[in-house]
Amino acid sequence: MRGMRLLPTQPVPELDLALVRGGTTGDLSLGTGAGGRFTMVVFYRGLHCPICRQQLTELDRRLGDLKAAGIGRVLAVSMETQERSDQVVDQWHLNSVPVAYGLTEAAARDWGLNLSQAINDGEPALFNEPGVYILDQDRTLFWASTATMPFGRPAIDEIITGVRYAQEHNYPARGAA
Repeated sequence: MRGMRLLPTQPVPELDLALVRGGTTGDLSLGTGAGGRFTMVVFYRGLHCPICRQQLTELDRRLGDLKAAGIGRVLAVSMETQERSDQVVDQWHLNSVPVAYGLTEAAARDWGLNLSQAINDGEPALFNEPGVYILDQDRTLFWASTATMPFGRPAIDEIITGVRYAQEHNYPARGAA
């Protein structure tokens, strides 16, 4: 079963997930322009992934920089259970970035994420590979980067540079042809 292909300028699938510190993704006004034009949704592999730890730790530390660049909302999402997601927040010392859990296989495929089966102890039986999605203020896809491996994720500085350029030069979403 293959995932959907999300296209820039088209609406993204709904996210209706619980957050580690309480509440739901619905409380975050994702893709509405609240707090800044863009929303960034970061799909991470899970507790077992040291590269995810680096990425989310930097994300948590740099929320102010992202907001200054026009990314008003940021969310981290995985297929992890509530227990493992609680460990992610606690062990990785995530103080500010909202962390959602319980993404289903179907929803991961709807977002166009690549999925992997466990090959090592400590990995869930099935989990999503990384993806970074930038949503525009009308809840459409502006920019996406997905991976089939834990490696090669876009750097936060590159994302900041890109969204600033897009706003300053009225640069449209690309890749929908």
